[in-house]
Amino acid sequence: MTLTHPHPQRVTVLAPRLEQLLQNHLGQDLFRLEADTIGVGGPDLADALLASRPARADERPTFKPIFGRRITKHESAAGMRALGQDVRAALRDAPAADLSGRWPQTGHRYLRDLVFGEDPFLLRMLTGRGMHLLPHMTWTSFGAAVAALPEPAVQREISHLAVMATGKAGYRERRHAMVLYRRLAAPVCLLISTMITSALWLGAPFDDDVPDEHILHETLRLLPPSWNLLRRASPEYPAIDGRIGPGDDLLFLNFLSQRDPALWDEPEVFRPERWNSLDPESHPGYLPFGHVGERCWGRHLVMPLALMVLSRLREGGYTVDAGQRRARVPLDGLMGVSRVMVVRARPQ
Repeated sequence: MTLTHPHPQRVTVLAPRLEQLLQNHLGQDLFRLEADTIGVGGPDLADALLASRPARADERPTFKPIFGRRITKHESAAGMRALGQDVRAALRDAPAADLSGRWPQTGHRYLRDLVFGEDPFLLRMLTGRGMHLLPHMTWTSFGAAVAALPEPAVQREISHLAVMATGKAGYRERRHAMVLYRRLAAPVCLLISTMITSALWLGAPFDDDVPDEHILHETLRLLPPSWNLLRRASPEYPAIDGRIGPGDDLLFLNFLSQRDPALWDEPEVFRPERWNSLDPESHPGYLPFGHVGERCWGRHLVMPLALMVLSRLREGGYTVDAGQRRARVPLDGLMGVSRVMVVRARPQ
């Protein structure tokens, strides 16, 4: 599968599973994926199903239980508040940096150092890009081992999020705090670096009159890092649509609804200018940060930081190396283009 964008010499190769979804289910409102899993691609049906009940604790990726222990509303609110303070500080004090190199790795390191660079090494390890590739049991064992290590003395100003994760008494409290730190800190680096990499690949160098916001909205439409939303089987669902069984989990696929030709003009074309007249908060089927009733809390932190990084890249004259003609979109957690070489096209 290839995407159409202003650089026809660039070929974007989607993972086979994504290719199959597009070929077999694009434009379908509901279809069976597995014996116990239903795929939902229609925006009207998705709205009705998602509005039928709130997400349960185990369906919230960031705030689902940690080793069986629920994350309280107080913890989640305090964590988001701390992360917000750290992101605002990063936006205020971001230094100049060389952003050339292989992306998303280069962007990930830049964001990690910018927002969490003063945190203890054991915490910064948890923001690593490779951590989300580990199998669940391996990550569980790793997190347990890290929590068992002696906590280092803090002798410098660390992030507000790190303050929440340090100074805990007892192994269980430390383990809980470290996993929550990982859940909040890592996505800032992972999501933004993935999003920006896809944007550069799809459109750089960009026309000067195209707003950064429109570039990111269009990137999130074609290659949303959060490309599906899982809801566990629930009695509300068969009552809405009889094709859904009482034991069926639901996978809401914005990857399909955001390319549906019934909803988008030239859906496979990278056209940031389409957002001159579209509202990302209300356009049918556009759900990169989840359903309108339960949007990701972090989007108000992610987008300003992403806009800052994209602006730095555009002002610095960065673009994709002209020698790179192909890039892949694997399925390894977040969805996005991998291994893109970014260079400075013009001296500053």
